[in-house]
Amino acid sequence: MLRRGFLGLAGAAPALGGRFVDSCGCALQPRAAAAGPLGAAAFEKVGSKLRITNVKVFGVSLTPDSDRPYVFVKIETNQGLIGWGEGTLEGKAAAVMACVEDFKEFLIGADPMQVEHHWQSMYVHSFYRSGPVMGSAISGIDQALWDIRGKALNLPVYKLLGGPVDTRGVRGYYHLRARSKEDLPRLREEARKQGITCFKSGIPGYYEWIETNKKISAAVQAMADLREGLGPDIDIGIDFHAKTSPSVASILVKEVEPLNLLFIEEPCPPENVKAMQRIAKRSTTPIATGERLVAHYGCREVIELGVADIIQTDINHVGGITALWKVGAMAEISGISMAPHACEGPIGGLATVHVDAAMPNFLVQEICSGVEVGPNEKVWAEWLGFPAMRMVNGRFPLSDKPGLGFELTEEALKKYPFGGTKPMARVFHEDGSVAEW
Repeated sequence: MLRRGFLGLAGAAPALGGRFVDSCGCALQPRAAAAGPLGAAAFEKVGSKLRITNVKVFGVSLTPDSDRPYVFVKIETNQGLIGWGEGTLEGKAAAVMACVEDFKEFLIGADPMQVEHHWQSMYVHSFYRSGPVMGSAISGIDQALWDIRGKALNLPVYKLLGGPVDTRGVRGYYHLRARSKEDLPRLREEARKQGITCFKSGIPGYYEWIETNKKISAAVQAMADLREGLGPDIDIGIDFHAKTSPSVASILVKEVEPLNLLFIEEPCPPENVKAMQRIAKRSTTPIATGERLVAHYGCREVIELGVADIIQTDINHVGGITALWKVGAMAEISGISMAPHACEGPIGGLATVHVDAAMPNFLVQEICSGVEVGPNEKVWAEWLGFPAMRMVNGRFPLSDKPGLGFELTEEALKKYPFGGTKPMARVFHEDGSVAEW
């Protein structure tokens, strides 16, 4: 782009007309008020007539002490189309809500159909690269924009993305909620009845950097019990939740190879890419990671180094539909599968299913629920009018409704007022040192 063109688009040519910039590029003189966000005027002749008139954000606490109150974003337009999105971030709800408020200036008066343009503006013009708070705020806004886009074009989002890849719906898994080893045959039978083909569980306890044989043996036995109890026909994913050091994880991944697990998740923190690479080289079990990574840029190193076989970015943190779609495309060209994380509210879960349905390298979709309907899911059904994020024959069904496929009212949320930000769990080793959990 020519520099003079850029200055015209920005609507703030600070080096012209006697105005100057300082060394950081910041205008020394305030810009004049505009009808819409900076840059919007350039698209007047090519955009739609839709305009964003308001951006609202809601904190929703199903219980007063919840560490993950939902953060829902509602975008309103001049033609009555409404978009909903989710930016729930565990332990940081109020911070995300404040960040959404900050982004209003980027959006009000703009054309909501320009989803990619708004994503780029929020990410790039924030200057400091996105962490989980800003990533979650962008995620909620982006989902709401895609919801409006689908409604305006009268198509479900997965069709806008080129899907579906599989007309049967999106394969999913529930979390394994067994009270004991003896409870596993009952769950296996219930899974058979419901067509469920996959579960995820974890490993017991917390681990020092170098662990005792007793604790390692207990972890191996717990995973072996799951395979024995669920049988050979159900896929099992095991989440290490980054509780293990590279040394401990390297032992465990070798010990459990005979169990033919679907994947081992987060054998160490995802930002420690070289350590995860070392673990992956010692394992024939697929390695999964990514739920804590933000923006498609945050996944680049993991993908380029071939560290993971499965990427699990979360649509509520990574940057919404736009970023999750880009992560999937980056992974596909490297022969890596996608199994997105989804352990927050129903809007992000439903939005994820739309992206899953259009990704050729999609593997399986998480939902932090069990075989039996939980209290959260009963509230979701109350809000949306259907059993959101419940599988049918082991798959999440695809809706033909436009946008993200649901309607929600502010009135429905008032029953669960925001209880404030609550910290997530804090766990410690016996000596008082901080433990990964």
